[in-house]
Amino acid sequence: MTKVPGRARVLVVDDEMHLRLYIAAVFETAGYETATARDGEEGFHKAFEWKPDLVSLDLMMPNQGGIRLFQRLKADGELKKAGVLVVSAIGGEAFRHSLSLVRSGMLSNDGGPLPDVDGYVEKPPSPEALLQEAARILEAKGATAQGALTQNIDAEH
Repeated sequence: MTKVPGRARVLVVDDEMHLRLYIAAVFETAGYETATARDGEEGFHKAFEWKPDLVSLDLMMPNQGGIRLFQRLKADGELKKAGVLVVSAIGGEAFRHSLSLVRSGMLSNDGGPLPDVDGYVEKPPSPEALLQEAARILEAKGATAQGALTQNIDAEH
């Protein structure tokens, strides 16, 4: 797939179809290119072929969960450049606590060290929260074109 110049690519990985389509629609409306995947395994293959600038992922998914997908993305020489936005029902403090348990080895993560995530939005996500966090991550990663709606939201605040 050829990348559209000036448009960041967002891969949305979530096992809940309605949420996956909602998040993708938020990003599409804001001017991003989007693709979707149902689980971590499908998400990794899609990321490998599509080379997204940002991956929005859920932590709790069948087949391969979000933590393992995150590790695989960050272990890949090319894919580690993508920003990772966790969109999860696990609240912020609980999420950080779970990651600390995984890092310390008290909770199995099936794959070694766990790098820090780039951003986090709690479910159910608002369009504003998704777009603001995505814009922050992409700017930090040096990606371009966060989308017209994101620029409008930033201008309003």
